[in-house]
Order: sequence, then C-alpha cells, then structure tokens
Amino acid sequence: MPKYRIIVDLSDYRLHLLDGDIVVHTYPVAIGKLATQTPPGNYTIVNKQPNPGGPFGAYWLGLSKPHYGIHGTNDPSSIGRSVSHGCVRMYNKDVLELASLVPLHTRVTIRK
Repeated sequence: MPKYRIIVDLSDYRLHLLDGDIVVHTYPVAIGKLATQTPPGNYTIVNKQPNPGGPFGAYWLGLSKPHYGIHGTNDPSSIGRSVSHGCVRMYNKDVLELASLVPLHTRVTIRK
C-alpha cells in the first residue's frame, strides 16, 4: 500500500507527490502573493470536498492550518504564479488526480 506525502516547493511552483521517498508525480501550482503568502510548515490534509464552488475549482483538500488548502482553480492562467490568498492552486485535472490518490491525514510539507 502506498505511503503518500506531499511536498510543495514554493520556489519553483511545484507540488510533488511522494510514495515514501520516491517522487511519483509533480504538478505545477500557483501560490500566495506577497501580501498573503503560502505559509511554510508541516501540515496534514484534514478534509476533502469535491466541487466546493466559487474559485476553488473541482476539489478542495483542506490543510490542518485553518483556512488553507490545496484546491483547483477557475483561472487556469494563474498556475505558475504568486496570485492566491495563501492556498496552493492546481489545474482541476491535477487536483482531481491528487485527491483520488491521497487519503485524509496525508502529510503536507510546504517549503521555500
């Protein structure tokens, strides 16, 4: 059974899905803008919600830091940029794939 964890690299706008110590997928992401930066640290996925509505795209993966998450976007042109209010945005097809793979309590490390 896979032992997934997620690493978000803020410096290169990438989210890496690892099984143990092996990167199995890398996805492009958008991160927080200067005034509302994505907070580095260690978190876990505490909730999952398909079709959350609004700007959150096709899926929401809530983090253990309240009001922060990994989610889809209704603005695909934002991927690869610093534009969010602190959340990690993904293409909808990517967040759907990620959500189908990772269970609740998956570890998420956000690093600069």
